[in-house]
Amino acid sequence: MLDDEDRLGSAGRSREKRQNGTSGSDVGLLPCSGEWVFHFLPQVEVRAGAPAFGYAVPPRQFLTTLRYEERFARSLVLSAYILTTSAVASIHSLYGLGSKMAPPSVISSLMTLCLLVSSAFAAIVNYDFNISWVTAQPDGFSRPTIGINGEWPIPQITANVGDRVIVNVVNGLGNQTTSLHFHGLYMNGTPHMDGPVSVTQCSIPPGGYFVYDFNINQPGTYWYHSHDSGQYPDGLRGALIVKDPHSPYKDQYDEELVLTLSDWYHDQMPGLIAGFMSYANPTGAEPVPKSALMNETQNLDIKVEPGKTYMFRIINIGAFAAQYLWFEGHTMKIVEVDGIYTEAAEADMIYLTAAQRYSVLITMKDDASSNFAIVGSMDEDLFDVVPPSLNPNVTGWLVYSDSASRPTPALVDEFEPFDDFTLVPHDKLPLFADPDYSFELHVEMDNLGDGANYAWFNNVTYVRPKVNTLYTALTSGNLATNPAIYGDHTNPFVLKKDQVVEI
Repeated sequence: MLDDEDRLGSAGRSREKRQNGTSGSDVGLLPCSGEWVFHFLPQVEVRAGAPAFGYAVPPRQFLTTLRYEERFARSLVLSAYILTTSAVASIHSLYGLGSKMAPPSVISSLMTLCLLVSSAFAAIVNYDFNISWVTAQPDGFSRPTIGINGEWPIPQITANVGDRVIVNVVNGLGNQTTSLHFHGLYMNGTPHMDGPVSVTQCSIPPGGYFVYDFNINQPGTYWYHSHDSGQYPDGLRGALIVKDPHSPYKDQYDEELVLTLSDWYHDQMPGLIAGFMSYANPTGAEPVPKSALMNETQNLDIKVEPGKTYMFRIINIGAFAAQYLWFEGHTMKIVEVDGIYTEAAEADMIYLTAAQRYSVLITMKDDASSNFAIVGSMDEDLFDVVPPSLNPNVTGWLVYSDSASRPTPALVDEFEPFDDFTLVPHDKLPLFADPDYSFELHVEMDNLGDGANYAWFNNVTYVRPKVNTLYTALTSGNLATNPAIYGDHTNPFVLKKDQVVEI
C-alpha cells in the first residue's frame, strides 16, 4: 500500500509547510541546512546490539569521513577473521580434536563469532548520486527532468541479499529539496534511512548532502524514488533489484531483465499539484498523464534468443496510472509479487497498480523469424476525464530478429488480467491468527474553507508535523506511546513491536 506522498493524488494534501527542528539532541534534531550533513552510522554486525548513532559532517569532510568508514568496516572484517582463527586454534589446543567436547558455552560463543564473520564478509555496495536537472523527451516532448549524475533514466540499484548499501546523495537541483525512499524494503533496524520527508528525515536542501546506509536482507524486485512533496514523477524514480543466490527459481531461467512501466506528464509536479489542490478543482480530479512509458521510453526493443527463458522483473514506477501488461504470443509464469516468492502461476495478462512489482518467467519460442509486441495500457477508468488526444498504450517488442518487422499489437476487446487473489506464497506462510489490534479507516474526499478538495482518514487530513515523526518518537521517552505528541493532523496509531494488526 502506498504512503501518503507516494501517490500524486495524496502528494499535495499537506496544508502546512514543514519547519526545521532546531533542538540539537543526540538522535538528530539538527538544522536541515547546506552547512551540515545529518549522517547516521548504522549498526555494524560485529557490534550487534549497539545502538545506531548520528553525527553531523561538514561538506568538506564528507568524502574523508565516508572513506574512513569503509576502512573501518574492512578492518572489522579482518579483525573478526583473525579473532575467529585464534579462537579455533585455542579450542583445538585446549580440547583436542576428537578427544573431548568443548563446553556448550564455548561452542555457542564460537558459533556466534562465525556468524558475525559471515555477516562481515557481505559486500558493501556504494553509489554516489548527484541529483540534478537534465532535459529529456521520452515521448517526443522535451522538458526539464530530474536525473542523477547528469543522466536520465536514473541508475538501477543492484545488490545481493545480505549486502550493505551506501548511497551518497548530493542535492544539485538548486531550486528544490529532495529525499530518497527505497520502496518495499522493511528497513528493520534502520528506520532513519527510509526517506519520507517529515516522517523519518528532514528534506535534503539544495546543495545539501545525505548518506543512506542500510543492510538488505530481503530478496526481490523493488524501486527507489523521491519522497518529498510528490516530486518523483518528474523523473526521480528507478529500479532497485535484490538478487538471491538461494531463490527457489534460480535454476529455471537463463537471464534477468528489468521492465518498468510508468505514466508521464509534460508539466512539472509543483504546478500540477498546485492546480490539483486548488479551489478551481473542487472535485479533486487528478491530473491525467500525457503518455505511457516502458523503461522510460517508447517503442522499446528487448533483444531475446530463441529457446531461452527470461525472468522479467516488472515494476510500475508511475505516479497515478495502473497498467495492464501482456506479451503477445507468450505466456507469463508469475513467481514473485512485491518481494514475496509465489507458487508458479501462468498468466496471459497482469495488472500493476502504481508501485506494484511482479517477477515472471517467459520462455522464448524456438523460431526466430518473427518479433512480438509487448503492450502496456493505462487503466483509463482511473481518470475523471479522458482527453481525446490521449494514447493510453505503450508498445515494445521481443526482438528475435533485427531484420524482421515490429508488428502492430492486435486489438483487445476486453481486459482480462490474472486474478492475483489466487496467488499462493511459496513459503506457505499461514494467515495470521486473531489480531492484537484492529481499527477501521474511513476514507473521504471533502472540501475545506479554501475550496480545495482533500483526502481524509477518519475526518483528519494529513498535515506535516513540525518535527519528524521518528525523531519525536526517539526523543520523547515514556511519552512516545501517547498519540497526541505526534500532532493533531497526522492520524497516529501507536503499536507495540510484533503486534498483529487488522486494518
